[in-house]
Amino acid sequence: MNIMHLKYAVEVAKTGSITQAAENLFMGQPNLSKAIRELEDNLGITLFKRTSKGIIPTQKGEEFLVYAKRILAQIDELESIYKSSPDTKQTFSISIPRGSYMAYGFTNFVKRLERDKEIEIRYNETNSMEAISNITQSNYNLAIIRFRDVFEPYFTRLLREKELKSELVWQFKYIAVMSKNNPLAAKPVLTLADFADSVEILHGDTSVPSLPTLEAKRMENIENSNKRIYVVERGSQFELLAGIPDTFMWVSPIPQRMLDRYGLVQRRVSDADYSYRDILVYQRSYRLTDLDRTYIEELHRAVSTVEQMQVD
Repeated sequence: MNIMHLKYAVEVAKTGSITQAAENLFMGQPNLSKAIRELEDNLGITLFKRTSKGIIPTQKGEEFLVYAKRILAQIDELESIYKSSPDTKQTFSISIPRGSYMAYGFTNFVKRLERDKEIEIRYNETNSMEAISNITQSNYNLAIIRFRDVFEPYFTRLLREKELKSELVWQFKYIAVMSKNNPLAAKPVLTLADFADSVEILHGDTSVPSLPTLEAKRMENIENSNKRIYVVERGSQFELLAGIPDTFMWVSPIPQRMLDRYGLVQRRVSDADYSYRDILVYQRSYRLTDLDRTYIEELHRAVSTVEQMQVD
């Protein structure tokens, strides 16, 4: 088995046709059929079966293709790294939850990039499961996942199964963020009951697929409001908070500069005792680059900045 065998199998699965795959690969159909048979003999499994809709992978074939695509993606990434000298190109990729302190740290990270060199940065805000998928499929090098403490056993097991390395970035308790014009903003002490008539803004994607959707949402969010707006774009969240005074959102603590930009305040709620964790993850075989370490440094600096703030 060699790299070309992997490419052949992936192309056949993609097209569903030996003839079309051979054409796309600029080779003869008999040679491609022979190569697929050799691969199957080498593995001791049947990769494809013929149906009325064309050639489709078997169950074992599907499993093989997951690994084949991952290996080919890693090869492509390796080639892209060394085709452009590290001295001329700065590459960095990460998937993260929607956290303002992380955006703050990322901004400071970008400020440190050398402007006389190429820059290729991928920064994806998404839920924890998608972030993990991006790592395992080799689309991204780093990820940060967020989960409530109640889900720690689930994610610990998942990361072990996926052979991912992990380290704690921050453990914190959610606080409520709202407009300075929100009637609750000036109240000396807040409780969950104070938010009963408010409109809650929250993320529209859940992150624990092993639970029914409603149960996952119930355990991921604090049950204190029956008026909710689900959004997935962080800019929209801030616009809603700033523009509609009776809205609020549960968040990790936000840097003061971002609060001032949108005219927001953040408040602790006396009986909202929910602890969350942000965890940095990456493949065990992956070696952190100098840029990765620079970002992690700025991330921890952002945490320190926010921790020093006084939140009522």
